[in-house]
Amino acid sequence: MRHLLHTATACLTLAVALGGCASYGQGNAPAQTSAGMLVGANGMTLYTFDRDAAGSGKSACNGACAAIWPPLTAGDADAAHGDYSIVMRDDGKKQWAYKGKPLYFWSKDAKAGDATGDGFNSVWHTARP
Repeated sequence: MRHLLHTATACLTLAVALGGCASYGQGNAPAQTSAGMLVGANGMTLYTFDRDAAGSGKSACNGACAAIWPPLTAGDADAAHGDYSIVMRDDGKKQWAYKGKPLYFWSKDAKAGDATGDGFNSVWHTARP
C-alpha cells in the first residue's frame, strides 16, 4: 500500500510538472493565431491602427475611438514576453501590443472569425503573426 501511494504521488507530481511545461510557451500569450490572423481568447479578430507608432508605448485610439475599437487589455500581473509588449493607455489601463503595435477588437464584428474591420478607413488592419 505504501509503495502504491508513493507511486501515485510521483505520477501526480510528474503530471503537474509536465502540464506546466506544456502550457509555459503558449498559455501566457494574450492572443492566438486562427486562419492566419491574431485573435483574442474569445476568438474575436484583433486589429492594428496605422496611427499607432510601433514601439511608442502609447495608443492613439482613446475615448470615443476606444468605444468602437476596444483595446485588448492587459491585467496588472501581466508582463511583456516574446513579441508581446504592454502599453499604457490615456485612461491608465494597460493594453497588449504585438511587435510594438497596440491590439484592438472591432465592436462591429459579430462572431469569432469575423474580420469586418480590416481596411476600415484605410487605417485599421487585421493583426497577423
